[in-house]
Amino acid sequence: MLIPALAVALVTTAVPGHFDQPQDGFAHERTTLRQSNPYWAGLDPEPINAALRRLHDFTKPQANGKPLYAGAVTLYVHDGKIVTHDRTGYAVLYEDAQTQLPEGERVPMRKDTIFDLASISKLFTSIAVIQQVEQGRVGIDERVATYLPEFGVNGKEDITVKQLLTHTSGLEPFIPLWKLYPDIPSRIKAVMDVKPKSTPGTTYVYSDLNLITLGEIVSKVSGKRLDQAVRDGITGPLGMRDTGYNPKAEDRTAATEFQSSPPRGIVRGEVHDENAWSLGGVAGHAGVFGTARDLAVLGQTILNGGTYNGRRILAEHSVELMLTNFNQQFPDNDHGLGFELDQRWYMGALSGPGTAGHTGYTGTSFVVDKASRSIAVLLTNRVHPSRDWGSVNPARRVAADGLANALAVKAHGRQWRATTSGGTLVAERPVEVFVDVDKGDKLTVQHWNGTDWQDARTITTTGRRWVAVEPVKSRFVHTRAGQYNGRGVYVHARGEVTAEGWSAARR
Repeated sequence: MLIPALAVALVTTAVPGHFDQPQDGFAHERTTLRQSNPYWAGLDPEPINAALRRLHDFTKPQANGKPLYAGAVTLYVHDGKIVTHDRTGYAVLYEDAQTQLPEGERVPMRKDTIFDLASISKLFTSIAVIQQVEQGRVGIDERVATYLPEFGVNGKEDITVKQLLTHTSGLEPFIPLWKLYPDIPSRIKAVMDVKPKSTPGTTYVYSDLNLITLGEIVSKVSGKRLDQAVRDGITGPLGMRDTGYNPKAEDRTAATEFQSSPPRGIVRGEVHDENAWSLGGVAGHAGVFGTARDLAVLGQTILNGGTYNGRRILAEHSVELMLTNFNQQFPDNDHGLGFELDQRWYMGALSGPGTAGHTGYTGTSFVVDKASRSIAVLLTNRVHPSRDWGSVNPARRVAADGLANALAVKAHGRQWRATTSGGTLVAERPVEVFVDVDKGDKLTVQHWNGTDWQDARTITTTGRRWVAVEPVKSRFVHTRAGQYNGRGVYVHARGEVTAEGWSAARR
């Protein structure tokens, strides 16, 4: 639901939530989610409304004549305050691969619609693994074969648990287990027997097989099936009542794809991923269903350092490890122990070294920004009725950008924002600058020497903070080369300013 216009008028009188004042450490452990609005959270509702309008529009036919998704639920949290919980479109719209249901048979999207979270399931498996680490049953740097001797064959003898968690094991991304093997034991054996495609530790390759293996580790060392371990260790303690495998409330689930091979028809209430389906709906890489509200609880648990509403599921040190980039040797593939980190392609302007999350093939997106203590959840059924109708990544970025742009970037005085690539701003008395842009973008600072402009320095980021610049006549040139947007480029200056391709900024 769009934020009322009244809030737009009021927000200027409130102390805003700031993007340019990153938080250190975790939120207070007693922080719990509570219903609020952008005004009370110190946010600007205008970017949120703009994002919601675009997310609604994605349910309409796009350039290819197809909607980006049938329906979606969007939820934003800032400082524990739920500032937006919106729904649009339909949970069930199609009866086959092309035909829409009659109006009376369609199922409208609800705020509490249960979605197939797809690969966001990998986070639940990863947390379950780290819980076993805390209990002394698993070592992060230990060989997987220590726990699963049958895994230690065909060049996998020295693969470690950490390499599975960070997708540096060398295993191939995918095997069509459901098609090639007749039953669950033979499918699991195929994963145990697989040969790496590259030398372990030398490449980053995102692989479902890593997480299937981790799920098997959890089962082996805990004595519980993965779904039981997740229920007892995560969803139960956190009160995530609508989250789990093989959901019982089928009438509340969003439909996914119309599948003819295997011949499943419109898939609803069963996991979309064929391999997870062939493993009984419970697998380390996919199978978890949940709501936006439940995912926000998980996000706040991470922001709180592993605890929520008096129930601790992880130690602070464990959360820190899950949010630490262990893939520095693989640029652009930052990864903690389970969480993806700083991925602007779906985290949008919320992305940064402390931003964690994951996506799901069904059209889901989960972003937790530790620096601003914010959470952006976008759940869609983009594979309903076909996985081939387009990428949901534009919507993922719109959702993340809406929350990021609602946070203030505000100097103590007048400021300007770069609006075009190559635009120039000349300031007689510059004070400070703020730069948060995509890889390849830059701000060039030039000084006037009495005859011409000379490059003084190039800035690609200021780490979400305003930084001082030399108080001499300067020209600022913004150059864009990256694919995605960041929070932007701003200059705070006093005195005379000449701007071309820059505009005065309110926040």
